[in-house]
Formats: sequence, structure tokens, C-alpha cells
Amino acid sequence: MTPPATPTSGVPADAGADRRRTPQDIRRWRRYLADERAEAATYRDLASRRTGEEKEILLALADAEKRHENHWLALLGDDVGKPLRGDWRTRSLGLFARRFGGVFVLALAQRAEARSTYETDVDATATMAADERIHEEVVRGLATRGRMRMSGTFRAAVFGANDGLVSNLALILGIGASGASNATVLLSGLAGLLAGALSMGAGEYVSVRSQRELLDASTPSPLASAALPHLDVDANELALVYRARGLAPDEAERHAGEVLSTYTAATVIAPAAEEDEFETHGSAMGAAVSSFLFFASGALIPVLPYLFGLQGGVAVLVGSGLVGLALLGTGATVGLLSGASPIKRALRQLAIGFGAAAATYLLGLVFGATVA
Repeated sequence: MTPPATPTSGVPADAGADRRRTPQDIRRWRRYLADERAEAATYRDLASRRTGEEKEILLALADAEKRHENHWLALLGDDVGKPLRGDWRTRSLGLFARRFGGVFVLALAQRAEARSTYETDVDATATMAADERIHEEVVRGLATRGRMRMSGTFRAAVFGANDGLVSNLALILGIGASGASNATVLLSGLAGLLAGALSMGAGEYVSVRSQRELLDASTPSPLASAALPHLDVDANELALVYRARGLAPDEAERHAGEVLSTYTAATVIAPAAEEDEFETHGSAMGAAVSSFLFFASGALIPVLPYLFGLQGGVAVLVGSGLVGLALLGTGATVGLLSGASPIKRALRQLAIGFGAAAATYLLGLVFGATVA
């Protein structure tokens, strides 16, 4: 048995030494060592795709994982053995980092940090457990930047695909249950695809465009800033501008006085909206095109069996199965990007989609029986 490490090594003097080392302990420590090495490599790969502050943050995370690696190396001593492969999820994270980078990998890294079991492991220090919780928040912050930049277009894409899947499956099931012919079902599905995609695209364009115009309307006018040198300093009506924007009267008076006393040609009454604020909503055209394409692709899936000549119950079952797989995929993707459980989000998406389709199918049966 190797002697206990000294406190200067980062390992408590009694860690792993107050009980007999077992083969299970050594295997667990080696697995932790492999995971720490894999996570450090992932952060370095991500850092190689970044510049500036984000690069420095990722490299600092890699250094922190190196400290954890040293903890397990000190405990293992001569039992370190050949390097093990990390957990499959950690290895997958590294693969994605090397191939893609971006917010998707950061979201996966956030979940990886959240899975840490150091808080309940007797051989991990409290400092290491605290590090993992802080790492999760650091990665969450980095991922949030990417989520904010993609949120407008991504929201339109996910909403469009999900709406296309559910609405067209419900339409086809409802019409099919009413006793209509296969040709009628197919024509209805294609009409629903085109009408829905155009409606979704137009709606997203108007929605995002309107939101951006509202933000533009809140940006201070350059003409107002140009009037600053001509204001009556004693009346100080500039304070009313800041009171209208939410400052308390005393604070507004003080800020207005500072602006007037330090005025230059570059001074503006109030800063314009941050670029990130506009990126949160995405571009109107990007959201419209994304919504159109994803709705159309989602709505096409339940129509595919009819396009390939399947009929009746077989077409319904195949179409429903394909839609179910697609709903699971969109739900899991949202779960991954949001840092939540992909399985729970996938099952929730499936339950909601099939619930809506089942309700429409039942209405089609009732309608068909009534007409008959």
C-alpha cells in the first residue's frame, strides 16, 4: 500500500488511508483519473476554437481539472496502471469538441459537470466537490452566451418542426379516421404542409421584425444627444429623461448633472441597446426561413408513407412511428441545449405530440360516424 499523501500534494493526509485499499477503490480512482483527463482535454479543444476571455476561461477550467487529476494520481501511487478510457459520455463530449465546438458542446459539458459524484465520494475532497459545482456555473455562463445568440432562430426552428410534425399528423389522422380516401388524405397532408409552412414563416417574420422595431423605438434619438450643449443647466430638464427611464429623482438629477458637466461631442443621452439584446431575438428573415423550412420538413414526415404508396392502417402506423422518432429527437435536442435531461424532454415532447394527434383522430372518428 502506498503511504498517504502529504497535504501539500492537494490530497488530505487521511484520504484513502483510513481504510484498506480495495481493488474496487483502485478501479474507481482510475476511472475518475481518466474522466478528469478527458474533461481537461475537452476544455483545451474548446479553447483552441476561442479567443480572448472565453479562451482564458476554458484554459483555466482545464488547469482546474489538472489539479483534480493530480489528486487521483497521488492516491493511486504505483497502482495508477495504464491510462483508462474515460466514461463514454465524457469521451463523446471530447469528440464533439474536436469536431464541432460551439454551444452544443458547452451544454453537454454543463451536464457533465452536474453529474459529478465527488460530494458523496469519501476519497474526494470538499474542495474538489465545490470546484465541480463552480465549473458547472462557469460553463453555464459560457453556454448562455451562445444560447442568447441562437435563441431567436433556434426557437423558430424547434417550434416550426414540432408544429409541423404534430399538426400534419393530427390532420392526416383526423381525415383518415373520417373515412376519406388515401388520395384525399395525401392531398390534405400536402396542402397542410404548404399552408402551415407559409403561415409559420410569415408569422415569425412579423413577430421578430415587430420585436426589433420595438427595441429600435426605445433607442435614444441622436437629435436629443445633439441638443445637450444648449440645455438650460439650471432647469436641468435632462433629469426628466432619466426619471422616465426608471431612475429615482435624486439619482436622475445627479446623473444629469454629471452628463452636462462632462459633455463632449461623443456624449449620448443614454446608451443604445446592446447588440446581444438584438441577437436574442434573431433576424426576422432568418427566423422566417428557419420556421418555414423546419415546419415543412416536420410536416413532410407523416405524409411520407402515403407518398410511397402505403395505405390505411399501415400508412398510419408507419407515419406515427416516424413522427414519434422525430419528436423524440427534437425533444432530446432541446434538453441537451438547455442543460436539462434529454430523455425527460424527449418523452415530454412525445407525450404532448401524440396526445394532440390522438385527440384529433378521435374527433375524426366521431365526425366520420356522424356523416355516415
